[in-house]
Amino acid sequence: MNILEKSQSIRNHEKTASDNLEGFIKQINKVNPKINAFVELKTDEAIERANEIDGRINKGEKVGKLAGLVVGIKSNINVEDFHVTAASRTLENYIGSYDATVIRRIKAEDGIIVGMTNMDEFAAGSSTETSFHGPTDNPRAPGRIPGGSSGGSAAAVASKICDLALGSDTGGSIRNPASHCGVMGFKPSYGAVSRQGLLDLAMSFDQIGSFSMDAGGIALMLNVIAGEDRRECTTIDWEVPDFTASIADSRNALKGMRLGVVKEFFDVSDEPIVNIIEERIHQMQEAGAEVVELNFDYLKLCLPTYYLINYVEFFSATRKYDGRKYGERIEEVCGEEVLRRIHMGSYISQQEYSGKYYKKALQARSLIRKEITGLLKDVDVLVGPTVPKLPHKVGTQLEPMEMYAYDILTVIANLAGIPAASTPAGDVKGIPVGMQFQAKPLDDEKIVKLMAAHEGLN
Repeated sequence: MNILEKSQSIRNHEKTASDNLEGFIKQINKVNPKINAFVELKTDEAIERANEIDGRINKGEKVGKLAGLVVGIKSNINVEDFHVTAASRTLENYIGSYDATVIRRIKAEDGIIVGMTNMDEFAAGSSTETSFHGPTDNPRAPGRIPGGSSGGSAAAVASKICDLALGSDTGGSIRNPASHCGVMGFKPSYGAVSRQGLLDLAMSFDQIGSFSMDAGGIALMLNVIAGEDRRECTTIDWEVPDFTASIADSRNALKGMRLGVVKEFFDVSDEPIVNIIEERIHQMQEAGAEVVELNFDYLKLCLPTYYLINYVEFFSATRKYDGRKYGERIEEVCGEEVLRRIHMGSYISQQEYSGKYYKKALQARSLIRKEITGLLKDVDVLVGPTVPKLPHKVGTQLEPMEMYAYDILTVIANLAGIPAASTPAGDVKGIPVGMQFQAKPLDDEKIVKLMAAHEGLN
């Protein structure tokens, strides 16, 4: 049963919200101690919520779009009365005093929030190994990283201990773990979803998005969380499509669709991954899609551009963690990667270096955005690998640049502000591989349609 079918069955009294939740609680108790996807759970409150939803359904009262579905939330998104730690000792004792906009919208649509998921500390990582709660294991490839920074959310969905989960994506933090864990992950266009209540990593990149086992779940969550928020300055007043309606008949979505295939995306990816993605593209061609071969000459510029801007924005965002208002002073308790980014951001922010590094990075970003917009001019989507290499084993010591290399294909969407997603494409000796779709700004619906159409080919 897919997410949309389950949602309908709960509304139709064929399945209760309580039964759905109880099944997940049993699975959480069995699985979570092994994989460490959830770092905080509130099952009693969730049970009360499920009973209340069932009561309203039994009375014939109207219920929301997410009625009875169980949702996990990344630990850098504010949820009232939950610990919102960003997986850092800095905020170890911080309890959310309010709901982020996306949380208010989920609750308003009767989604059941069961717990907070693990992540890289302050979202600064690609492996979910830097959390002060300890690493998360990959349920689809045990012993390997689940990706990051939203690894707990991806692992929770992959191990079927919740229906849906929220993550945040700064340079691939939804798509990277979605690829490694064999689930779907969607990063909306910049400004399509409110970031109010998100603990920033880099405010000009960050976007909240979702994980699901199927395209219907991605569509349903977008219907709930997308749209303007007058309280958050980066959101766009846009006409949000009905995503679930748009995928109702996805069988013919591939006919005539122009897929942009960028040579350089494949050149930097490992051969077994390339083979899987090329086979998937061939299947989409057979279903009626047209392939357009493209070149992107600025791929090597993307990582340094992204990280230079990331360092400066992260340094600025962390100045509020000074140990006076709440939490600990970040530099005194944070991990190695967070401290590295603070020091780099502090250095680059100095007046004598800002022009040499930061301002040039902003110029490079404008160039990258222009080039990507140009590539998308005559195609519907760009298609390629999500991550260029397979996830390493938990505990493997990597140099910073080796870790950053996971992000080379995902940072592009954040630099350009465009929507992007990862969808399962296959596996290499049991290790999942994801395929990435990227589209023009606010062409989010086109990607969701393609995800559904590709899912139908399986």
